[in-house]
Amino acid sequence: MDEQNIRKMVEQMVEQMINGGGTQGKSAANQTSVSHGTGAGTATAVSSECLPDITKIDLKTWFLIDHPKNKEEYLHMKSKTPARLGVGRAGARYKTMTMLRVRADHAAAQDAVFSDVSEEFIKKNNFVFVKTLCKDKDEYLTRPDLGRRFGKEELEIIKKTCGQSPKVLIIVGDGLSSSAIEANVEDMIPAIKQGLSMYQINVPPILFIKHARVGAMDDIGQATDADVICMLVGERPGLVTAESMSAYICYKPKHGIPESKRTVISNIHRGGTVPVEAGAHAAELIKKMLDKKASGIDLK
Repeated sequence: MDEQNIRKMVEQMVEQMINGGGTQGKSAANQTSVSHGTGAGTATAVSSECLPDITKIDLKTWFLIDHPKNKEEYLHMKSKTPARLGVGRAGARYKTMTMLRVRADHAAAQDAVFSDVSEEFIKKNNFVFVKTLCKDKDEYLTRPDLGRRFGKEELEIIKKTCGQSPKVLIIVGDGLSSSAIEANVEDMIPAIKQGLSMYQINVPPILFIKHARVGAMDDIGQATDADVICMLVGERPGLVTAESMSAYICYKPKHGIPESKRTVISNIHRGGTVPVEAGAHAAELIKKMLDKKASGIDLK
């Protein structure tokens, strides 16, 4: 089978999947129209030669069962979970449309891990850029210990930016998903700041850490003696979403502090805990930590 026929087959499958994939899928289909040529085996995408992004279809509304007995009840069940229910089958195998979606979601997860937060995004949000001891993404993935430490020059930037003994620091680390950072922090940080302002708490300029592990907050706490650090970091992406972020909040973080001393707000994304809600909750937790002088399992 030649390349044109393969492309035509894939376009037809994606178009069929989108047209049957709920309101979000129909919207995506309307944005990218496909025109089939008059010659045999030709198909050309009208807009920039790209297929619609099938990862934008909501899995909760995507239904591929042929001749269901109770479609409405099945969709009601699917609305409660992003699990891949109701994907149908072709003989003993997944349908081609299901296989394409799994591969697309896997590709999105890989992109989230191996891509970087853009310089434009960092500048737009006035973050102060620093990086850990990791030289590149490969070293970041294979040497977690280097993602928790900074060099001398970077520590000087951190001290100059944060000052000595700040009450609260908000820091952003790319973690294992740059997509999560770009999708969520612009909504979450203002919510945190607004919540803290109700308690008359201001924060210094916000650090952005490239190649960051959660333990990077300990090195910053050691250098600045901050009372509370709230670190927003990209979570390890999966096949449900590549845009999930967590907020790790800790009282007096320092070298050697056990993980049980951190309080975590996880699954921050549009399909989980929405960023604005997570930001308001984080501000309340920070105030409670300052009052109780504790975090993690010690926070009661």
